[in-house]
Amino acid sequence: MSTASAVAAHAAASGGAFLAVNTFAEWRDAARELLRAGVPPEAVTWSRPGAADLFSGAPAAAAPADNGTHPKHTTAAPHIPRSLMEMLQRAACFRDPDRWAFLYRVVWRWTQGEHDVQSPADPDGGRLHGMVKAVRREEHDMHAYIRFRERPVDAGAPRFVAWFEPRHDVLPQVAEHFVARMGKVSWMIATPDASVLWDGQTLHNTGPLMSSAADLDDAGEALWLTYYRSIFNPARVNAQLMQSHIPARFWKNLPEGAIVPSLVSQAELGARKIGQVQAVGAKRGATTIPISAEKAQPDREQPSKLDECRRCELWQFATQAVPGEGTKRAPIMIVGEQPGDQEDLAGKPFVGPAGKLLDQVFAQAEVDRKAIYLTNAVKHFKWEPRGKRRLHKTPAQREVEACHYWLEKELATVKPKVIVAMGATALKSVMRKGTVALKDFVGKPVRVDGAWVVTIYHPSYVLRVPDEASKHEAFSVMVKGLKLAHELIERPDPA
Repeated sequence: MSTASAVAAHAAASGGAFLAVNTFAEWRDAARELLRAGVPPEAVTWSRPGAADLFSGAPAAAAPADNGTHPKHTTAAPHIPRSLMEMLQRAACFRDPDRWAFLYRVVWRWTQGEHDVQSPADPDGGRLHGMVKAVRREEHDMHAYIRFRERPVDAGAPRFVAWFEPRHDVLPQVAEHFVARMGKVSWMIATPDASVLWDGQTLHNTGPLMSSAADLDDAGEALWLTYYRSIFNPARVNAQLMQSHIPARFWKNLPEGAIVPSLVSQAELGARKIGQVQAVGAKRGATTIPISAEKAQPDREQPSKLDECRRCELWQFATQAVPGEGTKRAPIMIVGEQPGDQEDLAGKPFVGPAGKLLDQVFAQAEVDRKAIYLTNAVKHFKWEPRGKRRLHKTPAQREVEACHYWLEKELATVKPKVIVAMGATALKSVMRKGTVALKDFVGKPVRVDGAWVVTIYHPSYVLRVPDEASKHEAFSVMVKGLKLAHELIERPDPA
């Protein structure tokens, strides 16, 4: 029996265990055995190897000898989805004394059926998302602010050396980034806790080899500082903006950090005015050219995958983008407003309460859901917190317009003969109008870009209607609308 298995068996028998892990792989193996043994989070104490704790003088219960008396565990290893496992692996890099205990609590809750633990609205889910975001930010900062210094040629020594002080344990994945970027050139990245060295073929991991950036010396640094002084424009200097773009903790290890304070001081003492003289004297007057804000935007490469979409801010708060679903050449396309809470977690449209009601509408209208393409005008869930719940919030017009890029792609691929717009938001997106009155289009099909457009209520509206009579009437409108859409498939173009 492995150490992790023995510890899990001991925990199951005695009601407690002490585990010392140092890497995510060690934690994963131990957590798997603990879950198979049904050991709850409160029964396990996690620590790093060699770390002192309050009961360090007491005998540890973490590694009992395997004499064959421990019960054999036959429970199958729990299944953790890949998306959650990737989040756990990244969150494991977050420096926090209780990170291993917290990660085990997350997987324990997931295996107990509490799948909302992956949601940002859940307290543990929110903390998990925050840890992942902080680790990704540290990786980005390390990519951006590492400065390699070239060393004198010496047999066996790396050609380039850099010093960095990361807040989280991101050195291994950052090292892989520079392996791909720097090819066969040898280099080393040193931090206060560990170092990595690339000899051109193999990546070596060691303990700390330097104490600060002062141990570095670069003969070419003087040339770089001369160039930096020459491009520094005192007329456009903005000290507050410089500090917001590059946090203060990075400046001390940047070569230009030694001369920036004096350059900023000179700008404030008069160099700014001198720097403006030549540019102001060369002006021949100014002409105001009227142009819309939309046309003034620079041309940017459009995203090719929905998960990469950053056209509005909703992606930051949603679990994932929810694409359309259904037959790619369906004659009918149904467009809703946006994913709900359950759709956001599942990654599929209309699987929550609104989807169940829509299935009832399909049944009454005798329409096969599998023959229809289902999508939404907005692909990310927009919500606002209300206690532990995430409540739906209507998308703004700018968010509808930003997401119309994806609806156009779906329309071009599916080429539906009939589009069913459910609700005002969907109708605005389909009609490409900022304001529309839903009552003017319900039950009145119109032609838009060669397709029929039928307007019905959104299922969530039917669920919100307080009295049964209004609920029945709204449900009836949806059924009649779907029947009309099915009839319009064969109706010829009026033109």
